[in-house]
Formats: sequence, C-alpha cells, structure tokens
Amino acid sequence: MVLSIAIIVGFAVSAGLGPVMIPFLRKLKIGQTIRDDGPESHLKKNGTPTMGGIIFLSSLVVTSLFFIKSHPGIVPVLLMTISFGLIGFIDDYIKVVLKRAMGFKAWQKLICELIVTTVYAVYMMSSKEAELTMLVPFSGGRYVSAGILTVPLLFFVILGTVNGANFTDGLDGLSTKVTLGILGFLCVPAIMENSGLDPVLGAMIGALLGFLLYNAHPAKVFMGDTGSLAMGAFVATTAYMLRMPLFIVIVAFVYLAEVLSVILQVGYFKLTHGKRIFRMAPIHHHFELCGIEETRVVEAFFIVTVILAVIGVIAYLI
Repeated sequence: MVLSIAIIVGFAVSAGLGPVMIPFLRKLKIGQTIRDDGPESHLKKNGTPTMGGIIFLSSLVVTSLFFIKSHPGIVPVLLMTISFGLIGFIDDYIKVVLKRAMGFKAWQKLICELIVTTVYAVYMMSSKEAELTMLVPFSGGRYVSAGILTVPLLFFVILGTVNGANFTDGLDGLSTKVTLGILGFLCVPAIMENSGLDPVLGAMIGALLGFLLYNAHPAKVFMGDTGSLAMGAFVATTAYMLRMPLFIVIVAFVYLAEVLSVILQVGYFKLTHGKRIFRMAPIHHHFELCGIEETRVVEAFFIVTVILAVIGVIAYLI
C-alpha cells in the first residue's frame, strides 16, 4: 500500500514539474552540447535542455518527506542520492552555464565522490541498525562478510554503480528505463524483508516514470550528471541497505557493460596506438553506429534489464 501511494505521488509531482522546469531550463539556455564525433543522428539534439535530473530528484525529496517520520531508514538513501546529485549538478553547471566543456576535472570529481562515500562508509560501520553482511545470490539465504575487504568493496560498488549509471545515460530514456527495471527488482526484497525502504523506492519509481514522459524519445530534456549520478547512488545505497550489493552484478549488468566497454576501449586504444574494439564507447553508441535505431537499442537494453531483474528475483528466492 505504501509503495503504491509513493509511486502515485512521485509520478504526479514529477509529471507536474516537467512543464515548469523544462521551459525554465530552456530560458536559462542550459542546453546539451552534442559531441561532434558521436552518431550523426544525435546532432539534432544540440541545445536540448539538460540538468533535468532536478525534476525527479525534487519529486523524490518531496514525496519522501511524507514518509520520513514513519520510515526513518530511508534517510541514508536520500542523503546519498542528493549528495551525488549535487556533485552532478555542479559538474553540469560548470559545463553548460560556465561553458567549461569538461566540467569537473576527473580528480576533482573523484575526490567529491570519495568524500561522500567515506561519510556513508563511516555511517555503515558505526550504525547499529546497518549491517555489512551480504546475501549471496542462489545461496538459499546465506549471508557472508567480506572481512577486511568490506570497506574497499563498498567504495568499489558505490563508485562503480554511480559511474555505470552515468555512462548509461547517452540515449533518450535509456538510463531512466534501465534504472526502472533495476528498481523493480529491489522492490521485491524491500517488501519481503519488511525493510522500510518501500516508500523511497516507490517515490523514485514514480519520479522516474513522470520524468520519462519528457525523457523518452524524442527527449524534451536530458537528466545530465545531476540525474545519472544520483540514480547510480540510489541503486547502490538501496542495495547496501538491503544487504544485496552482490546482486548489482546481475540486475545492473547493463551499467557494468557500459563501464567495461569504456575501460576496454580506452585501454585497447592506448595499447595499440589508435585501434578500437568498438566503433564507439559506451557500448550503446557502438550498436547505433552498427545501424540499429536509437529506440531499438533503448528497448533492447530495457528488455535485457527486465530479464536480469527476473533472474535476480530467482537468485533471491532460491
């Protein structure tokens, strides 16, 4: 019941904010600059308002406020999501408002992400309510501890998931739909374990569904790093609160594939002095340059994520 109410409220707030925020962003000339070396079909997207992650983040916060008093466990998820969203917002602001194409320097962005993750790690290590044992997929309910690797693993999972979501954001509605599939899976253990996280999950699902009205092809607004970093943080933090970070490898495999495609492309390019594995990375652009329509790539990635979510549910139940 709480999940359903949160989804409805989140959707209503997000859908209602779209017609207000999109013209505002356009008026401020906060438009996306499309890479010249990208797919030619994307050039027509130049100038599309970005930083649209503000829309679903605002909806997430507003909706969650109705449930914080009765479900205090959602606070860490909210704080991590907002913190990474703020990092993305500053990055977007530098790029599109201050006209510095690269935004944050890589080391600056990493330091900000490390600081936020460190605060969360300290919370998880010191909180009596938080547990760092992890459920093993397909194990029949067996939990294990990573021992001395617990904290390094936490950093790896959170930063990897955040950047995976960031790389997945490259086609109209792609990151939004993939994340919705992942969140659909997370709802199952959240409800069955009586975790108290169902309100924030519902709020995020509703907010993303409302945002998808404007982010689906042809997109009227892009989420920018404001949205993609926040989404990745939401997924990783929720998984940790449910003691299910190992399941991210299964249900968020699209995130992983996007990151690996970039790592492989850059590494191979340097090793071979200019040769490439993919026509373009992240991998969704490779499929586009192979002649597959953008909308088909998005739907294929979404379908794969739904299938992986089903496998994740099976891995949780047996």
